[in-house]
Amino acid sequence: MDIVMPRFEYKITFHTTEEFSQLVYLCTDQGECSFQDLPSDQIDAFQQMINQRGSEGWELIQVLFRKDGAVVFWKKLI
Repeated sequence: MDIVMPRFEYKITFHTTEEFSQLVYLCTDQGECSFQDLPSDQIDAFQQMINQRGSEGWELIQVLFRKDGAVVFWKKLI
């Protein structure tokens, strides 16, 4: 009996700070970035973006926030 291992496709997307003008995150001088006291409408804007990709079959793996935007890692079962 052969075991079939799942296969995945991966995608990395970059989103500029202008694209997330409604999403506020704080970056320190050392380059560490995090969400700070997010209003619900800003959370909704980010949630809408990840739900759109999710409806296309992509699973969010990780988000790295930088001073110039966010790098988002996705995977999808193929």
